Amino acid sequence: METLGYLVDGFGVALAPHNLMFALLGAVLGTLIGALPGLGPANGVAILIPLAFSLGLAPDTAMIMLTSVYAGAMYGGRISSILLNIPGDEPAMMTCLDGYPMAQQGKAAEALAISAVASFVGSLIATIGLILLAPVLANFALTFGPAEYFALFMLAFATLGGITGKNPMKTVLAACIGLMIATVGIDNTGVQRYTFGVLELFEGVDFIIAIVGLFAISELLFFIEDRAGGGKETISVSKLKLSWKDIRHIMPSSFRGGVLGFIAGVLPGAGASLGSFIAYTLEKKVVGSKGDFGKGDPRGVAAPEAGNNGASSGALVPMLTLGVPGSGTTAVLLALLISLNITPGPLMFTQNADIVWGVIAALLIGNFLLLILNIPLVGVFVKLLSVPPMYLLPIVTMVAFVGIYSISNTTFDLYFMVAFGVLGYVLRKLEIPLVPVILGLLLGPEMEKNLRHALDISDGDWMVLWNSGLAIGLWVFAAVGLILPTIVGPVLRRRMRGIEREDTAIGD
Repeated sequence: METLGYLVDGFGVALAPHNLMFALLGAVLGTLIGALPGLGPANGVAILIPLAFSLGLAPDTAMIMLTSVYAGAMYGGRISSILLNIPGDEPAMMTCLDGYPMAQQGKAAEALAISAVASFVGSLIATIGLILLAPVLANFALTFGPAEYFALFMLAFATLGGITGKNPMKTVLAACIGLMIATVGIDNTGVQRYTFGVLELFEGVDFIIAIVGLFAISELLFFIEDRAGGGKETISVSKLKLSWKDIRHIMPSSFRGGVLGFIAGVLPGAGASLGSFIAYTLEKKVVGSKGDFGKGDPRGVAAPEAGNNGASSGALVPMLTLGVPGSGTTAVLLALLISLNITPGPLMFTQNADIVWGVIAALLIGNFLLLILNIPLVGVFVKLLSVPPMYLLPIVTMVAFVGIYSISNTTFDLYFMVAFGVLGYVLRKLEIPLVPVILGLLLGPEMEKNLRHALDISDGDWMVLWNSGLAIGLWVFAAVGLILPTIVGPVLRRRMRGIEREDTAIGD
């Protein structure tokens, strides 16, 4: 009953006219960004964070808008997958397998509508799971001491690469780079570290500047390098002919995909890519010979879309309750919270209950807004695929620079943002992931603080880090999370490639 009361209060926050307006704006912008191949939700949220600051939004409004961007980008990723056979982001990869064949058969509108309905079902299931699970996990996290939190952060770093990650060593290297950057500034004892006498570095590196540089500016550099002069030819979208019978046909697939996606999102290191993959794989086994997977089976569109949208909402559970992001996009949202002087974790559910439950209520409302937007207005979003990046580039650049300058009103931050953009460009060229860098930068200060606190309590005895059963359990999970991807990861990636080749061959 207490949770229900908080949720009602959250609807009071989410339904405030200005919050509802920014939720709608975020949903539209997120869908537009998700439709662009290669951008994805993490880049989309990073690009629009400066907009939230330049508009001077309140913390609850900023979080509602950017969470809506996140949800919208997950919806939008299916558009280029179905029409271009190019995933909007990695989780949308499995949608190509049956979505593009449906489009080739003249059923592009149906495929887009089915994916929108499945996305809605998966996201709705996961949001309900978030409402039920988050308060329980937050209460459990109140029993954590500094040693347990240090072990929890180690678990987060150990599972960064995820089961589908390609190179664990590059992930570890990226996390170390982030932790190194996190040491810049004045530490808890008043000692300057790596400031080189630069006054602007005394307070450390600003999370938002680093994130906008690493994600948004590096993406702009890639746009410049590619010099894409024109849009790709897309399959035309005819008038929608989707019956209630078609919707009922995909409902079981959507439900199963949403549940599996939510579980994958909550688990550290799993994420939306795994959610969409296991949802598609399970559905293929459940349907068996009765299905036409790889030839344009609607259930092959519904299952992965429900899976990746379920995982995106599931990833908010560890971020809100433990302060540990469950995905790359939630890492960006975590940075936003920290920059707003809000500490994510179990105490957030009491100290900032209006923000937490406002965001959760906004997710529920946003799901309905996105469903309404993505069926009748999908033709508008499709038009965006024909817009050359050279016209989008100046807009993104303006938003990033104006937003960052509005935070501190110093040109130093603009140069610093560009420097991070160059760093992000180089790292991406070397196929070193950016999310571990951000996570190291975000969690580094808290990790150091908890380590110092634990050692102070124990008079410098390092055994304090393994003194409780909970801490030992977290260390064991961290070890498993570090070792398991090297064993299971290659097998899983081969299986994913095998399914893609198999279904492509069937489609041909």
